[in-house]
Amino acid sequence: MLKKSNFKEWFNRYKYAELASTSAALTTSLFSKVYSGLTTAYLITFAEYLAFYSIILFSSYKKLAKQHKILGKKTSSPEIFKLLKNLILEFGYPAILDFLIIRPFCMYWMPILCGNYFFGIIFGKISADLCFYFFTIVNYELIKRK
Repeated sequence: MLKKSNFKEWFNRYKYAELASTSAALTTSLFSKVYSGLTTAYLITFAEYLAFYSIILFSSYKKLAKQHKILGKKTSSPEIFKLLKNLILEFGYPAILDFLIIRPFCMYWMPILCGNYFFGIIFGKISADLCFYFFTIVNYELIKRK
């Protein structure tokens, strides 16, 4: 059963990465004046991923290092590899599905369907994010339970 605390935890986990990826998507959408719609859709997707995962990796490592500092321990390589493994389990197949199919599809078609490029990019991003976060949060909760 979902609780309010779950939503707060998810929001706090993904908020900065989402802000960075949204900014990257909107900035990269300016390339539509130079490249075709499909090329721009993939550029937007790549920029979003670069921004999102940079923040996720940085914040996850920072949290791990902070926990170890409180315990008076040094963060070891095996612990960093475990962190990376858990991130791959959390984001793995949702990211592949999202990167190759869902996000480019939404970024290409939503501006066309909306008739307004800017709002189409926003709606495309929201549509793709809903699919991505559904699978990612399921994975995150499974990892937490183990």
